[in-house]
Amino acid sequence: MLNNRKVRIMTQLAIYEKKEGRPDFRLAKYYKMDYARFNALKTILWVTIAYIVGLILVAIYKLEYLLDNAMTIDYKALGWTVLGIYLGIITVYVIGSLVGYSIYYTLSRKKLGRYYKMLGRLRSMYKEEDEYK
Repeated sequence: MLNNRKVRIMTQLAIYEKKEGRPDFRLAKYYKMDYARFNALKTILWVTIAYIVGLILVAIYKLEYLLDNAMTIDYKALGWTVLGIYLGIITVYVIGSLVGYSIYYTLSRKKLGRYYKMLGRLRSMYKEEDEYK
């Protein structure tokens, strides 16, 4: 005879495994800080690439000015300004990514905890059935 409660739990587990559980199972391989740091490094890489592309676009836009005033531009001050802006942007993005990915990891672990709790309930149902036989 079918146990409706057991079928409902198995259906919920299967839905979780197929849809939203895939990234959660992938995250289960990492520790929280390892996951956050890894994604912070990816953030640094992509922000750096975006900043360089932005600098190139600004340089192309201001190319006429740069060529006309090539001898009078204070390159040291310009370099420090560009570096300061870069460090400010990197700091904001790294802190944001560390906080964001830590929260994402925590939520993922909570969902995984519910999944394993439901698996435990299902296991105890099977044990109860075996005891009655």
